[in-house]
Amino acid sequence: MNRTHQAASAAVIALCLGAAGCQQGITQTEDLPPLSPSSTDANAGQWRMLVLSGPTQIAVPPPGTVTSDAYRAELTAIKAAQAALTAEQRQVVSYWSAGGVLRWNQILRELVARYNLPPAPRADGTYPVPDATNPFADPQFPFANPPYAARAYSYVTVAQFEALKSAWYHMYLYNRPAPSRVDSGVQALATADVPAYPSADAVMSGVNETLMRLLFPAAVDEIAQHAQDQRSAAVWSGKAAPSDVEAGVALGRSVAAVFQARAASDGMRTAGGSRAIWDAMAAAATARGEVAWVSQDSPPRPPMLPLFGQVRAWAMTPADVLAERPPAPPSTSSAQMRQELAEVKSYTDNATREQVAIANKWSDGAGTYTPPGHWNDIAAEFVRDARMSEVRAARAFALLNMAMHDAAVGCWDAKYAYFNPRPSQLDPAIKTAIGLPNFPSFTSGHSTFSAAAALVLGHLFPGHAAEFDAMKEESSLSRLYGCIHYRVDIEVGKEHGKRIGGYTVRFAQGDGAN
Repeated sequence: MNRTHQAASAAVIALCLGAAGCQQGITQTEDLPPLSPSSTDANAGQWRMLVLSGPTQIAVPPPGTVTSDAYRAELTAIKAAQAALTAEQRQVVSYWSAGGVLRWNQILRELVARYNLPPAPRADGTYPVPDATNPFADPQFPFANPPYAARAYSYVTVAQFEALKSAWYHMYLYNRPAPSRVDSGVQALATADVPAYPSADAVMSGVNETLMRLLFPAAVDEIAQHAQDQRSAAVWSGKAAPSDVEAGVALGRSVAAVFQARAASDGMRTAGGSRAIWDAMAAAATARGEVAWVSQDSPPRPPMLPLFGQVRAWAMTPADVLAERPPAPPSTSSAQMRQELAEVKSYTDNATREQVAIANKWSDGAGTYTPPGHWNDIAAEFVRDARMSEVRAARAFALLNMAMHDAAVGCWDAKYAYFNPRPSQLDPAIKTAIGLPNFPSFTSGHSTFSAAAALVLGHLFPGHAAEFDAMKEESSLSRLYGCIHYRVDIEVGKEHGKRIGGYTVRFAQGDGAN
């Protein structure tokens, strides 16, 4: 065996051995059929970019020819690996054949739910803060609350979309076929419908692994195992050669680095504010003659990310965020507020079984994938059923999560501008049916998230727009049924979210994918 052949064989063996423990890293929450896209979206490399300057910002060198000795050695090694596949390895191939975009979205939702746990108080009544430099300390980093989760979903999905557009450009530029199409001796264990270089699976593994390890540092080993499994599955299935995978990983990681740099200066590091800032917000509300929000937790907990409204948005400028801020809610001393409060109290006393069920269905509190994750879960079913290509599926999740991140920014800007108290603060006789979030009331986050999400999904799947609108209404009303929001929070939140979602829809209308 010559040296080139040995190197290629070693590369495949390394991929195989790297996933030997893959069973521990497999997510089993949802069964998905093998992906068989209705279109390859061959022109996706020309779709408009969001963050990158263009598909060639990160160079992908041309591959070697499929007739070279090096590539033939790779084919020989793939055939040897396929002949020795274990049942466990075949399961890895089957798992990832459902599509990397959908699988990574499942994984991301699971991580958000796992780390969406507020820290418990210390003996002295203070609360520890999750520390990214010591992620296994108590509490484990992060506390993946709704704003953090919205940002995490958006960074991962937008970066994945940018990386796949760049990949599509180079895939069709070089047009290197999958190994199973070059050599009939290589089995096609998964659909190889697009060119192989750079490997789309490897691109996804590179970009998702890099960003998710930063967002969830206590889960780095698990995330790395998922990424290794996806790369191994691409080779074992006959979709990619090791050289295809190597180029894909490099591209994915390079795109992730661009997003890492953006995240480092997007305002998230200072979103927690300080005691002086919280006190000033409360004092400003009091100076306006209003009752200022106070934490109902015992002991009182610091407010959740009071400066998240200053975090950088995707489709909106800071000026847009301020321009879209809703007018002030009714005064806490007004007749309208008394009416609003009485309506909330009526659900404490008289909520039907169906209304309580709706409140619980949309609770999305601690230990869940949060409201943005709920809408990702909904979207996944429609993406699956539409049989979207990987790049088009990535677009759907990117647009959805752009809008919900921007909704979080806009909603949190309004919440802390007005510092409006929750119903149970104004009337202690109001008993909440679900967990009470630790931030001001106006506007409703669920309503803002849901309106933005429903608008974007209605654009992507117009035949189902009425379904999404009904879900938005139910999600919004769930907060009234749960007795944690006034109706004005809900109605204004829906309008606010719709306006915010419109920015993303306008981008989508001109991105070249329709």
